[in-house]
Amino acid sequence: MALRARQVSRWCCLLQAARAAGFPRRLKGRSSTTQACPEPARLAPLPARSAVLTWRWLACRHVSVGSCSPTGSSEDGASSPQNSLPSPVKREEAKVETLPNLNAEVPYEDWDDIPPSSALQEISEEEAVQIIAEPLLPLQSSTLRDYVDHSETLAKLIHLGVDLSQVEKRQKAGQLVLTLDFEKDIRKILLFLKDVGVEDNQLGPFLTKNPYILAEDLEALETRVAYLKSKKFGKAEIAQMVSRAPYLLLFSVERLDNRLGFFKNELGLSVKKTKELVIRLPRLLTGKLEPVKENLEVCQSELGFQRSEVQQIAFKTPKILTASKKRLRQTFDYLHNVMGIPHNLLTRFPQVFNSKLLRIKERHMFLKFLGRAQYDPAQPSYISLDQLVSLPDEVFCAEIAKASIQDFEKFLKTL
Repeated sequence: MALRARQVSRWCCLLQAARAAGFPRRLKGRSSTTQACPEPARLAPLPARSAVLTWRWLACRHVSVGSCSPTGSSEDGASSPQNSLPSPVKREEAKVETLPNLNAEVPYEDWDDIPPSSALQEISEEEAVQIIAEPLLPLQSSTLRDYVDHSETLAKLIHLGVDLSQVEKRQKAGQLVLTLDFEKDIRKILLFLKDVGVEDNQLGPFLTKNPYILAEDLEALETRVAYLKSKKFGKAEIAQMVSRAPYLLLFSVERLDNRLGFFKNELGLSVKKTKELVIRLPRLLTGKLEPVKENLEVCQSELGFQRSEVQQIAFKTPKILTASKKRLRQTFDYLHNVMGIPHNLLTRFPQVFNSKLLRIKERHMFLKFLGRAQYDPAQPSYISLDQLVSLPDEVFCAEIAKASIQDFEKFLKTL
């Protein structure tokens, strides 16, 4: 049925095209007797076979209406086939007519007027199995994985090395990357980061940690880099700071200036030493300041260090400023109260606070077992705190404990 409906629609379109082109109507002769249908004129060949068949059908229809009317039909009756014509037919004597030139060009644009198939139209099983339905995108999803196959931006970010599973864990970061165009929004940020000094193989990890930079205004980012240059930070130093502290460039010039002023005033450092401090640990500029204030207070009021000693400790080992207060207290208590290390030695070797307390305990107890736990520089066989915590186990046993690694491992099993 669907195929027949399409054919009828095409015939109607051809008929309308013929009317528009001035197709001559046949004059119908009156006759009260039944006449045989004359043989339709021979048609000239058309480029398309379907067009030839259609024109023949139209020619036969016009001839049969005038010459093959049934006997006794009423001339003016509603049932007369003549009334089915689109315009009245003059009752004149039949004249010889010639068919139009079928080689003339037919307006093919009318073929586009055929209405599309309905969604409710029945189709065959062969047509049904050929239909390929594209999967719909979910309106909501908790993972970017559902959009990767449909987003050129996400595909290019993956190729760049961005871990989308980590990006989607950050607040509204997944929604952000889905709304961005790679060529329009992201490419300029990547070129900017390369100009700053971020290596190509670090672009993916950088955006994984800080996808929010993709929404920043490029002019604002350039202004922040210009501010760091005005503070005499070199290009290599800026590249190192940006790579190690990805959120650094999200801070405005005013916030960066306030952070630098805070560490300079709280620690009593010079401008040069303040710069060296933040270069070694740039996340001091992006982290919270409250833990820093609390650790400074703990070092002075609880651990008993002088302000000048705190300055030295913080400058040599900046991580102490962001360390856990509980861990800081426990490490100091063991070093000072159990091992007997005075404040001045702890100030000289503050890196001991960055070591694991278990490592310090195991090595001190092993040295004490061997009778070699000597930490006073004025005494023979002196062992510095740096040697105690920084050397690998094999070197520590051979050079400091003067024992084998097997003896050390057996001793650890007794603890």
